[in-house]
Amino acid sequence: MVFITDFNEGDMISNVYLCKNKQTGTTKSGKTYYNLELVDKTGSIAGKVWELSNAIGHFEAKNFIKVDGQVTSFNNELQLNIKKIRIADEGEYVEADYMPCTKKDIEQMYKDLMALVESLDKDYYKVLLKKFFAEDPAFVKEFKNHSAAKSIHHGYIGGLLEHSLAVAKMCDYYTTYYPVLNRDLLITAALLHDIGKVYEISKFPENDYTDAGQLLGHIVMGTMMIRDKINTIENFPAKAANELEHCILAHHGELEYGSPKKPALIEALALSMADNTDAKIQTFIQELDAAKDNNGWLGFNRALQSNIRKTS
Repeated sequence: MVFITDFNEGDMISNVYLCKNKQTGTTKSGKTYYNLELVDKTGSIAGKVWELSNAIGHFEAKNFIKVDGQVTSFNNELQLNIKKIRIADEGEYVEADYMPCTKKDIEQMYKDLMALVESLDKDYYKVLLKKFFAEDPAFVKEFKNHSAAKSIHHGYIGGLLEHSLAVAKMCDYYTTYYPVLNRDLLITAALLHDIGKVYEISKFPENDYTDAGQLLGHIVMGTMMIRDKINTIENFPAKAANELEHCILAHHGELEYGSPKKPALIEALALSMADNTDAKIQTFIQELDAAKDNNGWLGFNRALQSNIRKTS
């Protein structure tokens, strides 16, 4: 197996990859071509099929395909110029090689999450969190193994847990430096802020937006999930419920970033800052990892809105 992260310009590739996306286009001269997204557990690469000859067999997105081609560079990004394609035979690949996964220990992260739950003072927040993370085995399984995004950051198995824990730990630090913050509310909101993603984004190997995800989005879906659980908890304070739901609804910080509300509570502001910090830093880390030994400028990154490079 030659992993995508090990590709270098000029390499000749003959291997199996998962075709995540397939689009058909037309050149200015009227020729049909394919624009593919090929993935394995280390990352993704654009695949270009310029000549639709007999060597290009029938295949669809989500198929494992055997490709032959050469790694080229366009606008400082590698892509694969493909000459041959066929659907891979059973036994030619191991599915685990095509499922990107967190580098961290999933079970240890889950223990750390539960330790944060136990550290809270208010019983009603503990009860709510345990309804998700202790008493709902199906949800726990999804949460542990889900990605936090389609592609931008934490787009791998365990990414949702990794991101949620990182945001919660960052928020926990905030409460030690800014005593004005309500720790119980902020930690609860941090652990729950992205739970809607288990339904917004489908499982691997697809890892794409669901129909419900496109129509509602994880912010609204997560708020609905929290409201449903709160309604099963006797005497959950109405004001605390409203404040928690507001934190979830405002955690993207700005209306143009998808938040139905802008932060009106200091905990909502803190959560949006922590969420953005972890997302941006992880995006940067993934770009640096993909750059390998390239210590020069890596080009403009749309998510970061800057040309970036490694620190000297």
